Amino acid sequence: MTRTRTEAAAAVSIGARLALRKRDELLGLLRPCFARTEPWLQAGKYVAALVSELPRVNGWSIARQNGDRTPDRTQRLLNHASWDTFAAMAVVRRFAVAGLEAAARRGRRRGAMVIGAIDETGQEKAGEATAGVKRQYLGCAGRVANGINTVHLSYVREGAGHALIGARQWVPREHIEDPVKSLVMGLPLNLAFRTKGQLAIDLSTEAAAGGIRPDFYCGDEVYGNCTQLREHFEATGQAYVLRVPSNFMITLAAGTKLTCAQAVARLLKDKRRWEVRSAGHGSKGERWYAWAWLATASARHHLLIRRHLRTEKLAFHYCFAPAGQLLTKARLIRAAGLRWPVEEDFSFAKDCFALDQCQARLYTAILRHAVLVMAALAICAITAAQVKDRTDTQAPPPVRPGQPPPPEPGMIPLTIPEIKRLLAALTTRPLPRELIIHWDAWTRRHQARSRWFHKRARLDRQPEFAQVKL
Repeated sequence: MTRTRTEAAAAVSIGARLALRKRDELLGLLRPCFARTEPWLQAGKYVAALVSELPRVNGWSIARQNGDRTPDRTQRLLNHASWDTFAAMAVVRRFAVAGLEAAARRGRRRGAMVIGAIDETGQEKAGEATAGVKRQYLGCAGRVANGINTVHLSYVREGAGHALIGARQWVPREHIEDPVKSLVMGLPLNLAFRTKGQLAIDLSTEAAAGGIRPDFYCGDEVYGNCTQLREHFEATGQAYVLRVPSNFMITLAAGTKLTCAQAVARLLKDKRRWEVRSAGHGSKGERWYAWAWLATASARHHLLIRRHLRTEKLAFHYCFAPAGQLLTKARLIRAAGLRWPVEEDFSFAKDCFALDQCQARLYTAILRHAVLVMAALAICAITAAQVKDRTDTQAPPPVRPGQPPPPEPGMIPLTIPEIKRLLAALTTRPLPRELIIHWDAWTRRHQARSRWFHKRARLDRQPEFAQVKL
């Protein structure tokens, strides 16, 4: 027990010191993105609030946590302050990639793969005034709902860690083409309609301009179905493993055109064509699937098929590797199995750093909130990656059924949520009594004023109610 407590104390000390150092390093790198010192300091406070233990993150709670007397500074940071949002995103991207690469070098993970995982995540929104809001399918809700969607790029370093390094909000064409809505939503004058696949092109192009060229880009069917995205990758010599639907057409070596489902039914009836391999290590162990691949008319394109061992459900991946790059089934399987970390990034960004709690309505404000969330996530993700080997004391895994448990299971390495809690404990200070009283009064007064204006607005819409006396 003494050894366990000593190990726990050492892990906490290592993680806390490194997290604080990484936080200060990133905030220093962000300084040139701000025209004035005050917004930069406010951005640092914003990130500190994101890593705190606030139960609900919004402009009011962030301002109260930071010791401000009103939410004006927080709202000004997102809506009106002069700072280069895309330059800040580029800083976060370089910081995250450099930190994960340093962790991989420290762990001597030679031959580890680098994946650029593309996916979108949403946030439910009420009303019609928020930039990009529309009734659409939201994965976070699992249904069609009113909300916004943002396409993200995640940098995945096999065996080391992963973090979000890019974001672009999807805005419907009708919002961009409507001058009144465009003005109300704060859309930039030069904003052009882009599909999700085209937004993925923008993110990958920015990453390439910064010297980031993953071994493969991975994405789900939304991106695999985008011909323009596939052609962009092929024109730039970028390998990809993209999910495609069962009705996606492929051309076989003999010139025969079939859908993915038809190709499997005709050519993969023999069970010997399938090979059981792991798609990577998950929280509960290896993720085993049956895999097969089919050649196409192009020597650089293949169809990779994954079959669930229990449900028999199939998933199809259209794959490309440029000339000169190693192309094997094992390598494609590894790449396909490394797409899931972007889902974990979304989970951490929402559960730990309030990615989906943004109450901003303007286009720029929503993107700035996403950038600051990415910064908070990058700090904790890099810390977790760099202390992974030093804080992992788990006992060896079982090798046979019924094996008795070890007397001491050890501890898993420090995770992103744990590092966030350490930062919160080290940086959060109790609020002064006077400030608590001030915020209670300010909140109630603001709500009373809002209620009065809401009632007046209703009378403006329905003046007949003004004559009704209760």
